[in-house]
Amino acid sequence: MAHEPAPIDGLLSWLPALALSPLLLAQGVYVRRVTPRLPEAPGSRSGVAGGGPSLKLLILGDSAAAGVGAASQATALAGRLVDELMADFTVNWRLCAESGVTTRDLIARLAGVAGGRFDVAIVSIGVNDVITGGRTRQWTAALASLLDLLESAFGVRHALLSALPPMHRFTALPQPLRWCVGLRARRFNDELLRFAGRDGRCAVVALDYPRDPSYLAPDGFHPGEPAYRHWAAAVAASIRQLPSGQAGEDRPARSSAGRQRGD
Repeated sequence: MAHEPAPIDGLLSWLPALALSPLLLAQGVYVRRVTPRLPEAPGSRSGVAGGGPSLKLLILGDSAAAGVGAASQATALAGRLVDELMADFTVNWRLCAESGVTTRDLIARLAGVAGGRFDVAIVSIGVNDVITGGRTRQWTAALASLLDLLESAFGVRHALLSALPPMHRFTALPQPLRWCVGLRARRFNDELLRFAGRDGRCAVVALDYPRDPSYLAPDGFHPGEPAYRHWAAAVAASIRQLPSGQAGEDRPARSSAGRQRGD
């Protein structure tokens, strides 16, 4: 069997970052000190809206899922997504999100949340795993545990995992820190696609944002309101492509192989 070159390529790509590590550390401290801390969007975190077949949505994750950068939940991911879907479905939705959480943190938070039965989970997680230095195989192992929990405690039939945003465009990050973080985010996204392909319980929602400054919040790190609108439209399109339009059919059998691949 031929050896895959990806691990070597990954190692070589990090050699410049290792050489720059003192500078990157100093830049990281600087960014934490000067970047404005925006609040999570105010507003309702659950509700029912629309008409038509029932669709139960669980939206969960980090600061982006919590609506940081939006004026309210109505203009954040949850509100925009309900707006996109309410003409076709009776949307019963709940938001469970918190700024700063990694994937393992999210699992711990959900363990203290009352369960339920949901058709689809929308997951926004991974940015904090990138910036805290986690490895991709640790991240995908945590994602597998998260899917286990969503299946057992929340009855989720389908999980849609949002791809990591283009972190190489985050203006809050100076160069070369921005380059290094962007490189890690791309590697995480590559592994996310491989993970989804072999796990069988989830799909990845690509975030093909245009190069438009308004797509970033004033802090240069979180989504701006146009980005939330774009993101919600992409998620809604993915939901409409699910079986029966509402994740009502049985999902394919999960593969048991290869769940620990990564760097």
